[in-house]
Amino acid sequence: MLKWKLDNLEVAVVSGGRMRIDGGAMFGVVPRAVWARAVPPDEAHRIQLDTNCLLIRAGDRCAIVDTGYGSKGSDRDRRNFALEEGEPLVRNLAALGVEPAAVDTVILTHLHFDHVGGCTRRTDAGQIEPVFASARHVVQRSEWDDAIGGAPEFASQYFTDDFAVLADRGMLEFLDGDAEVMPGVTCRHVGGHTSGHQIISLGEGDRPVLYLADLCPTTAHLPTMWSMAYDLFPLDVRRTKPRIFAEAIVAQNPVLFAHDSETKGAWLEERPGGLVALGRKLDGTEHDLRRVP
Repeated sequence: MLKWKLDNLEVAVVSGGRMRIDGGAMFGVVPRAVWARAVPPDEAHRIQLDTNCLLIRAGDRCAIVDTGYGSKGSDRDRRNFALEEGEPLVRNLAALGVEPAAVDTVILTHLHFDHVGGCTRRTDAGQIEPVFASARHVVQRSEWDDAIGGAPEFASQYFTDDFAVLADRGMLEFLDGDAEVMPGVTCRHVGGHTSGHQIISLGEGDRPVLYLADLCPTTAHLPTMWSMAYDLFPLDVRRTKPRIFAEAIVAQNPVLFAHDSETKGAWLEERPGGLVALGRKLDGTEHDLRRVP
């Protein structure tokens, strides 16, 4: 598990559950012969991913960023995506001594099931209830509008069981653009993956650690043209990634990945031959510097 002390913040990467997703969907227009060398698929053409959520503590404040997929998946979903049983994020938070009632803020980068599904659970009686019942849930207003708008092109993008009860109980806080949601934690609206997608800036001043969410979900997505078929606005992703990476190089702080199953953070450096990335694995060992095409 990776942990950082950032100014007044204590930050830890916490899994919201491992999963497997079709490699073609994760790499879009990149040919299979190319992406499969970087991330070998299994016999069902899926690649191993994680849902890397963040636990943020500052004094008596306790926040999380994203919640993984939770426990509501059907048997078919669990089989197709190789989802873990139960509530992985709740289980992994408990291992750190954090119960759901202690969480006062849930920051949602966007409302796809693998980021918001852990916000709610289904009771034995079949009712949907919030998991983090004492928390405000922060999301971009434009993301919410798309999620509940009922447009047919979003029918497979958003599932209201993941978040509708939060609105019913007055637990949502909407943002319209960039905003600091607690000291040292800033949401930055970047779009690209979805219209309301946001990344998270951690630490005060001009040298933040950046949680990239689905702007760049794994180290394999560092190249500008390597983006997902799930991206609704891929041109925006390709334009935004280099700008964000340039910020990270100046800050000399790691960027954090939402879905990499091995490397949770990487330090980026611009060298004469191009961009290179130094990653740190779960066991704390470091990868060799590798060049990003």
